[in-house]
Parts: sequence; C-alpha cells; structure tokens
Amino acid sequence: MKMAKTIRKQAQTAERVASTTADAIVANQMRSLARAFRSQADILKKKEKKKKK
Repeated sequence: MKMAKTIRKQAQTAERVASTTADAIVANQMRSLARAFRSQADILKKKEKKKKK
C-alpha cells in the first residue's frame, strides 16, 4: 500500500475517534490531527506526481 493511502486511512481513524469521544478537547485534537494527516498525504501525492514527470 502506498504511503499517502495509509496516511489517509489514519486521518479517517482520527476523525472517527473525534466523533465518538466525549471530551471536547480530545475531539478537537483528533480533528486537527486528521487535517494534518490529510495535508501530509496531499504533499506526498504531489511529490509522487513530480517524480513521474
């Protein structure tokens, strides 16, 4: 499995945890972690595309 896909799965997991947790602070931290994972996956995807060209 490619790294970007793995990171996106981690983002989904973080979002799922954020929606199920009762603590608002932890939920916000998980959502920001998910955003960070998605940005990291986007950057990796762009780097892969540049390499192919």
